[in-house]
Amino acid sequence: MESVDGGTPGPGKDVDVRLRPAAEPDLAMMRRFCTEPGLIGLDWAGFRDAGAPARRFAVDGWLGADDGRLVVEVGQDQAAAGLVSYTSGRYAGLASYWEIGIVLLPEWRGRGIGWRAQAMLCDYLFHHTPAQRIQAGTHPENLAEQRALEKAGFQLEGVVRACEFRAGTWRDGYLYSRLRDDPPPVHG
Repeated sequence: MESVDGGTPGPGKDVDVRLRPAAEPDLAMMRRFCTEPGLIGLDWAGFRDAGAPARRFAVDGWLGADDGRLVVEVGQDQAAAGLVSYTSGRYAGLASYWEIGIVLLPEWRGRGIGWRAQAMLCDYLFHHTPAQRIQAGTHPENLAEQRALEKAGFQLEGVVRACEFRAGTWRDGYLYSRLRDDPPPVHG
């Protein structure tokens, strides 16, 4: 798969943003997300098997038919800034959808990279799969991700009550969606 390019820097853009398949050197970053408390922010759910990313990479390079991960690459030096993920789901009959997520390393947050990477992932999935719907969840307190999803063309659908167990308690989440025929976000 070729990289998905977010264009060259322009007004309001700090760096180029691209999506590309994971490569062997990216496994170190994936291991960090499994073992460094707080690195992924509010989504930290405890320590995870640090060898799991390499085992999955060996199977399909994180490009499965039902789920996968792409590396968010930034700048002229092609630095790996984080990951976007996609997982298939189904509501009723043939109503399939994608659930997407993102995690950026702390030094790349707050620079407009997240919303652009999520918009590019949606464009990629709508172009290469027949899904009508892409959805994403976030935490009520994650205002930056709420703004990023809205900039990426998502609409808030509502609150999903007690959907996540984190930090010793059940917490609500916000569910956002973007449909194939929704207006695309303005890239730039």
